[in-house]
Amino acid sequence: MGEIEPAAALELLVDGNKRFVAGHRLHPHQDADRRTALGAAQKPFAVLFGCSDSRLAAEIIFDRGLGDLFVVRTAGHVLGPEVLGSIEYAVAALDTPLIAVLGHDSCGAIAAALDAVRHGTTPDGFIRDVVERVMLSVLAVRFQALTDADAAVEEHIRYTTDMLVQRSAVIADRLAEGRLGVVGLSYRLGEGTVRQVAAHGV
Repeated sequence: MGEIEPAAALELLVDGNKRFVAGHRLHPHQDADRRTALGAAQKPFAVLFGCSDSRLAAEIIFDRGLGDLFVVRTAGHVLGPEVLGSIEYAVAALDTPLIAVLGHDSCGAIAAALDAVRHGTTPDGFIRDVVERVMLSVLAVRFQALTDADAAVEEHIRYTTDMLVQRSAVIADRLAEGRLGVVGLSYRLGEGTVRQVAAHGV
């Protein structure tokens, strides 16, 4: 795809989502020629760090194909060393100009964190780790979020977007150089639309 600016990369994502919502998908880069061309190297235009929810398939909702998106997904898009390392690889080694954090309404991780706030209990096993990492976002807007879960969703997207910049020197340096943008997007499951709720360098 060649060199691309962060704002142009975001525009590609937004335009693809508009096609998806309108039912006019192009299904780009999904043929044998594209597969063959990518055999030796990849040059994605965006890192998509999203929730693992099965309804959030990145290449579908942004109408993209092979080699376009470097996708990293965890429940509740929670950050950990492996996630940060994967994203840093895309930025440092692949020169990817955009990181998009993708959260969504009706998020199970957010709902579990809200339940923990209401009842003072957390799930067992490693699900607890996910809930605990979401908890700081929920607590920041807890009074509003107890009646409007979307407030917690958007706060957690903002929190994750900010944490990427704060935790990673690689990301912060690329931002300072103007070579990278980081955005937070909120996805509506019913409508299929995305809306920007946070941004750095775009």
